[in-house]
Amino acid sequence: MSDSKENKSPRSSTSDNLQLLTLKDHYDVERELGRGTYGKVVLARCHQTNTHVALKLLPKTSTKLRDFQREFQLSYFLSPHANIVDTYNVAFETRSSYVFAQEFAPLGDLFDAIPPQLGMSEADAKAVVKQLASALEFMHSKQLVHRDIKPENVLVFSADFSRVKLMDFGMTRKHGAMVRKTNGSIPYTPPEVCEAVRNESVLVTSAADVWALAVLLFCMLTGNFPWENADIGDVYFKEFVLWQRRKTTKLPSQWRRFTPRAMKFFRKALDVKPERRCDVREIHKYLADGWTRKPRTTTTNDSDDDSGSSASCGGHMDELSCMLRDYGIETRVDRRLRERRISEWLLSL
Repeated sequence: MSDSKENKSPRSSTSDNLQLLTLKDHYDVERELGRGTYGKVVLARCHQTNTHVALKLLPKTSTKLRDFQREFQLSYFLSPHANIVDTYNVAFETRSSYVFAQEFAPLGDLFDAIPPQLGMSEADAKAVVKQLASALEFMHSKQLVHRDIKPENVLVFSADFSRVKLMDFGMTRKHGAMVRKTNGSIPYTPPEVCEAVRNESVLVTSAADVWALAVLLFCMLTGNFPWENADIGDVYFKEFVLWQRRKTTKLPSQWRRFTPRAMKFFRKALDVKPERRCDVREIHKYLADGWTRKPRTTTTNDSDDDSGSSASCGGHMDELSCMLRDYGIETRVDRRLRERRISEWLLSL
């Protein structure tokens, strides 16, 4: 192979002295993989290695050189972890963009793998969250906070979710740093950030990643968001907080599919006070437990929803049915007859 400069991939270990290059001299760009406020990511084939890479292009018009250097260096520093996307020792600039190279994930990101309104299987969700927790433990041990956990930033490398990787470290900062709130809130944003107004300084803590991971877990298991904003003005968030603070024993409807063990984790990870939130490694205590309740089953004798019974005594209606059967009242009979028997039972107490 020729040693001419044109046939080699541009390389930089520090990104401090970027080569000014023309993209097409080193890569064949095949298609766009993603686009956002940061810039875009494209799939490209490297001329020298004949392999596919994902090139992240950040426009110079909206990206400061120091921000590009920080993201590239953090990505390269963290990439040895098995569940963090591999960043290659390749960084350069074109006339319009700063560019660095990462591994390509043929299966795309986690967002496309979560069926809307349905969610993933519990086994798949556990496989994903276990790997993400490992990646975040590694980051937190280095005093780094990701700050942008969401399904679009999780790459899938195997169809059974046995290999997923965290990506995009553009918002990553040191634990304890102060940053200005510059963008709006999304469902993964913790309440301490939602409460801040634009340009207000916010303290960076690893608790923000724990919050986002718990919201992501809810999304994986349900195919829905638990709320739009972690703000008391959001009715779904307010319902959850009232339950969490034990102001009510009524669990909000969208959380009733989860087992008590799963809710114990959610209560800890989604504490509105960041200093009281559990550590990310807490999830490992719950991986062997069931997280979702079995769906209710019906029999051919059921005439309506009220007369049905579940296979087990889970939930308030099932507990009532079990208690009634303990008193000799069959719950699978005609509804009027059942109501009369219940009335007779109550009068006899």
